[in-house]
Amino acid sequence: MNEHEKILTMLEQDARLTPEQLADMAQMDLADVKAILRDLEKNNTILGYKTVIDWDKTEREQVTALIEVKITPQKGMGFDEIARQIYSHHQVESVYLMSGGFDLTVIISGRTMREVARFVSEQLAPMENVLSTGTHFILKKYKEQGVTFDPSEVDSREVMM
Repeated sequence: MNEHEKILTMLEQDARLTPEQLADMAQMDLADVKAILRDLEKNNTILGYKTVIDWDKTEREQVTALIEVKITPQKGMGFDEIARQIYSHHQVESVYLMSGGFDLTVIISGRTMREVARFVSEQLAPMENVLSTGTHFILKKYKEQGVTFDPSEVDSREVMM
C-alpha cells in the first residue's frame, strides 16, 4: 500500500484525524502528509469529509428511501445526463448506476414518507426518459459507511475517539 492509500484508508475510517495524527500513525513526516492531503483534495480524490449521524437519537424527523429507477439512456450521453438531472435535486443524497433489473439507485431523505412520495411522483417519475420507479423506505439502519448503529457497539466506537 503506498503512502496516499495509507492516508486515504485512515481518513475513511475516521475523517476527524488531524494531519499530525495521520503522520504519527503512518510514521511519516508531517510536511509530507500535508502535501499528500493537499494533492488528494486538489485532484478531487478526496471530495469531502462526512460525519455519520444517528438521527434517531435526535428530535429531527427523517425518512430515507432507496428508489430503483429504470430509464432510457440518452444518445451520446448514456446515463450521465439523466443522473445529473436527478442529483441536482436537494433531497437526493446519492445516485448510483446499477447492473441488473434497473438502471439507477437514488437515495433520498425527507421529513415524512409523504414528502418522499411527492418527490417521486412530482419530480422524479415525470422526468423525460424515466420509464419506471420503485420506492423502498428504510425502516431501520444497522450499519452505514462502516459504522454500526447497534447500541452494544457504543463502547467500541468510544475507544476509537
